[in-house]
Amino acid sequence: MPPPSDIVKVAIEWPGANAQLIEIDQKKPLSSIIREVCDGWSLSGSEQFALRYADGPQLYITEQVRWCTPGRAARQLLERIQSHGIDARLEALKELAKLSADPTFAGEFINMEGIGTLGRLVESGTHFGEMLAFTLTAFLELMDHGIVSWDLISLSFIKQIAGYVNQPMVDVSILQRSLAILESMVLNSHSLYHRVAQEITVGQLIGHLQVSNQEIQTYAIALINALFLKAPEDRRQEMAGTLAQKHLRSIILNHVIRGNRPIKAEMAHQLYVLQVLTFNLLEERMMTKMDPSDQAQRDVIFELRRIAFDGDNDPSNAEKRKAMYTKDYKMLGFTNHVNPAVDFTQTPPGMLALDNMLYLAKLHQDTYVRIVLENSSREDKHECPFGRCAIELTRMLCEILQVGELPNEGCNDYHPMFFTHDRAWEEFFCVCIQLLNKTWKEMRATAEDFNKVMQVVREQITRALAMKPSSLDQLKSKLRSLSYSEILRLRQSERMSQDDFQSPPIIELRERIQPEILELIKQQRLNRLCEGSCFRKLGNRRRQEKFWFCRLSLNHKVLHYGDLDESPQGEVPFEMLTDKIPVSDIKSVVTGKDCPHMKEKSALKQNKEVLELAFSILYDPDEALNFVAPNKYEYCIWTDGLCALLGREMGSDLTRSDLDTLISMEMKLRLLDLENITIPEAPPPVPKEPSTYNFTYNYG
Repeated sequence: MPPPSDIVKVAIEWPGANAQLIEIDQKKPLSSIIREVCDGWSLSGSEQFALRYADGPQLYITEQVRWCTPGRAARQLLERIQSHGIDARLEALKELAKLSADPTFAGEFINMEGIGTLGRLVESGTHFGEMLAFTLTAFLELMDHGIVSWDLISLSFIKQIAGYVNQPMVDVSILQRSLAILESMVLNSHSLYHRVAQEITVGQLIGHLQVSNQEIQTYAIALINALFLKAPEDRRQEMAGTLAQKHLRSIILNHVIRGNRPIKAEMAHQLYVLQVLTFNLLEERMMTKMDPSDQAQRDVIFELRRIAFDGDNDPSNAEKRKAMYTKDYKMLGFTNHVNPAVDFTQTPPGMLALDNMLYLAKLHQDTYVRIVLENSSREDKHECPFGRCAIELTRMLCEILQVGELPNEGCNDYHPMFFTHDRAWEEFFCVCIQLLNKTWKEMRATAEDFNKVMQVVREQITRALAMKPSSLDQLKSKLRSLSYSEILRLRQSERMSQDDFQSPPIIELRERIQPEILELIKQQRLNRLCEGSCFRKLGNRRRQEKFWFCRLSLNHKVLHYGDLDESPQGEVPFEMLTDKIPVSDIKSVVTGKDCPHMKEKSALKQNKEVLELAFSILYDPDEALNFVAPNKYEYCIWTDGLCALLGREMGSDLTRSDLDTLISMEMKLRLLDLENITIPEAPPPVPKEPSTYNFTYNYG
């Protein structure tokens, strides 16, 4: 006989105890049900306990919502939002802002025309303060699910949101959400870009960069980047002029880069995006070939020759030198001496290389003339070909600074010095061409050594940029310290630290040491899992961040996890982590595109950065716990630790690096006593047997 319809079975968990499947009579009051549950675990004081949902938004169960389905909850909230009582409406909007993150609830609410209702509340202009902030939060959460198109947004709604951004005194939470909504509009709809661009200008957003709130600064720069990214080519050049203005650069430098310490990851990412988008304006020149038959373009090359060799600008002297142009172009270092325009037909760097050379010749004329003349007058085959070097250097700088590439999601590699000058690219080139000339002389290079010199120069530049110089002067100082001899020393030091001896005795010693080191690494990984890590929930990166925490029990048998309101500053106790997975239930660990949450998030399939940090735990029967690590280090720690728990090989890059480092250190310690002693490649030969054994002692 089937059980009555009012009797249901519910799994209830208590921290630190095994879950119980309990039969509940829905006709009973909630207080009676809680008392029965407490009695099952011998807990006294049932009136001090409550039931809470384990999945989705962590809401406590009350008599009003104890059996509420997503559809019913959406209908009730929609009715309460449209009620006349201000207090009731505010409480409903608070609850809606929380529930909107759940995709099932969001689908139900949107199907009931909930988006339109929220839009009309905003358009009415009657909501202020907390009520408006929760309305905008719910709207952004609902739209972030991608269920409906942003193109459905009305012009009056856009004007109202833009009005909040343009108001001089507006609540911080409202301003933050308004900036995020406008950015999503621009990124998700071409038509909405034009509407937003009519309401918001870069000049109006500059004021938000001068506040002390780094969140507002981040959202403001994110909106500037979105407008920049989606702008047509002609409009983008106009915006670039605004971004290049000294006023804006000084605001970013003084109020954003230097005014907030430390800079958060999202702010660093937005500064990196702004840097890449600014340099991408060079892409057109980089991909434009020179037309050797174009007289105007050839005149630019002639101007380079004139500045170098006809400084007096005497017309009669110029006439006398016409027959010597080929010789001059050879001394300038062009590959094609007859028609140097041919040197600029390869893309990249195209015409961008010529632009850089002309900037150096006109703005740093003394430096340009010195470099050209000191090399053109040499007769020892060690002259540095200025033209060829400038072209190849421009190509190299385009690769290093990602000119013409889209910004990488999650990358924070911005350089403060590029915000200190309105012609930062050209000045950077001028610094690097002087470095190249100096390194050429230090290496005593000839034409055959060209590629070797360029490799050293690339290493010098990348090492200097890695030090994050705050100005071009600091860059010059760091490059001076990275001379050719210093690069050789650094290479030798790194080679020694990574030296892998190949003699059989050393290989045998390494093989004996390796299991001990692997066990040491395994214990370190498991200890880190026991400490736990905080992970960010996937979603719109410019919403208020949501976090969850996961850690391994001290006996290595259970994974505990749970949601957090904010990123923790220290250790999170097990009592706060209400969910758990026995290690024995884990079937496998998958990474990258094999993760369920990477298959579900179609937009993330193109996101290489997120894919490289994603992993999932698959457990019985078909459930998954999905992770996106905050960085590559945490990704390696967790994937290694989980593999160690399952008795599998730890194969991350971090394990290989740690293994090489620790084995190298251990071997050097064990070989200290053999310093300056040659280790033979093979064991010494076994001596011949003696003719007799009479030398043995006779104990008889």
